[in-house]
Amino acid sequence: MQTQARRMSSTAITFPSSSSIAAVGTPATRTRVGKYELGNTLGEGSFAKVKYATNLDSGESVAIKIIDRDRILRHKMVEGIKREISTMKLIKHPNVLRIFEVLASKTKIYIVLEYANGGELFDKIARHGRLKEDEARGYFQQLINAVDYCHSRGVYHRDLKEDGLLHTACGTPNYVAPEVLADKGYNGTSADVWSCGVILFVLMAGYLPFDEPNLTVLYRRIQKASFAFPSWFSSSSKKLIKRILDPNPVTRITIPEILKNDWFKKGYKPPHFQPDEDVTLDDVDAVFNDSEENLVTEMKEKPESMNAFELISRSHGFNLENLFEKQMNHVKRETCFTSKSPANEIVSKIEETAKPMGFNVQKRNYKIKLQGDQTGRKGRLSVATEVFEVAPSLHMVQLRKTGGDTLEFHKFYKNLNSGLKDIVWTTEQSNNEEPKVA
Repeated sequence: MQTQARRMSSTAITFPSSSSIAAVGTPATRTRVGKYELGNTLGEGSFAKVKYATNLDSGESVAIKIIDRDRILRHKMVEGIKREISTMKLIKHPNVLRIFEVLASKTKIYIVLEYANGGELFDKIARHGRLKEDEARGYFQQLINAVDYCHSRGVYHRDLKEDGLLHTACGTPNYVAPEVLADKGYNGTSADVWSCGVILFVLMAGYLPFDEPNLTVLYRRIQKASFAFPSWFSSSSKKLIKRILDPNPVTRITIPEILKNDWFKKGYKPPHFQPDEDVTLDDVDAVFNDSEENLVTEMKEKPESMNAFELISRSHGFNLENLFEKQMNHVKRETCFTSKSPANEIVSKIEETAKPMGFNVQKRNYKIKLQGDQTGRKGRLSVATEVFEVAPSLHMVQLRKTGGDTLEFHKFYKNLNSGLKDIVWTTEQSNNEEPKVA
């Protein structure tokens, strides 16, 4: 698992985490961008929002940052955004979120990112309180490794460089180095070290070292490095943090010195890098070259609608085939049920129930293909399932045997029906009846 840290720069840093995974659902009407199906909004800022998404080809979870083209054009941010995306795509570190690819429509830019499913590390602290020293040290070790790697690639605080110095005060003031607040130009490396020190303090204390409602008072405290250590900090951790939160950037400890520090080195595990892969910036160039050749389109999708006649003809109580079919105990090749649950919940419940029964599940546009992993009398049982919208709050679910033995299909449906009892809508009359295959 991973948990996403607050960003000191535009490059997000991730850590392994034992925190619970936040539930991520899919809206009733699905939106597709290329091969990605968009889900819930994970976060939103002034110029962009981040949505959970699924790669429909691989089933992999990703996060997609969606940027409004017009807004970055109005604010003359195109070159900055392009440089940021290109830089992030070239950075490959186990604790830095990866960019997989970049897409664009006529109105939006889509940055497909690695999905860190543990949530915000600082939300974990807000919920459960401060971390123990060893746990905080583990996170800090990974943070320093990631920041050091970014620095080696020329990436500093939002990567805004002028004459070797940065001149833009970015991020939350509580984490910003005093020389940044002074607005006289600063070295990105030492400024990032300060921010890392604030993060370490928060991990171990559970609160910020510099926190005042009045900005003037807050800035004064930061510039003087006026803070107090809690009683539970060890003497060696206090010595390190004191050297990191040195208001003088010239005498402030450097990352190479931190890496040699005895407190830092305790239990240290070097980052594990994956084999190098070729990285191309062709997709980034295509997004910003105003060519319409590679543009994608947002497509809204929802379950197909079903008219009243189809509903009556498929209903157990009003199945028109009963006028022509009188043979007792005849098992047919398809069945259906109704549900008042949302369509995405129905699909998820079918998948959740079928997998333990030994079925592989493939999903696309509210259609599900179930393939048994064992060979029956007539080969492997295959079932095609589709969700139809009868009304905004009512869905009909059709299951049809596409391969295998019909009696095995009947047995499968009875077992599936038991697992779906929470979402199947039954009338009071049929509550005590055994499920039937229509």
